[in-house]
Amino acid sequence: MILCGIDEAGRGPLAGPLVMAGVILHNSIAGLNDSKKLSEKKREMLFDLILINSDSKIVRFSAQQIDALGLSVCLKMGLEEIMNCLNSEDYLFDGNSKFGVSGLRTLVKADALIAEVSAASILAKVTRDREMIEIDPLYPQYGFAEHKGYGTCAHIQAIREHGHCDIHRKSFKLKVLQPSLF
Repeated sequence: MILCGIDEAGRGPLAGPLVMAGVILHNSIAGLNDSKKLSEKKREMLFDLILINSDSKIVRFSAQQIDALGLSVCLKMGLEEIMNCLNSEDYLFDGNSKFGVSGLRTLVKADALIAEVSAASILAKVTRDREMIEIDPLYPQYGFAEHKGYGTCAHIQAIREHGHCDIHRKSFKLKVLQPSLF
């Protein structure tokens, strides 16, 4: 049975894109795992191997699209686009929500258990991380190359000092950045 594994990177950051990937492997690849469990060097090495040994689709949503449509709508649209572009008998998405998409299975921790989902996890994370590193020189005061847009103490402090920039998700509200009533 042909399996298309699907995963995303960037669901929770305060800045940058949401990146989703779907992968149908043609050959086994040693060393696949949840991208968060691999070093950056290992992910980068696996990235090209995955592209060479698979059919894949990478979908990207900007911070502006996330703000305008909402994260759940972007996830649903990404899942549908991947499923429309990659012809498979089975589609498996990491997690426990289908976001209203039919013909999709889900499995918690699939990115660590199923090679196709591990490969999708790596494609999504490397694509997103590369974009955040490329963006960093445009907004050096935020340190995007280091934290990739996630809500670290340094990133939150930079937002306090400089406000939001074009790639921040304005719809993501942090209590720590809200004005106090007292």
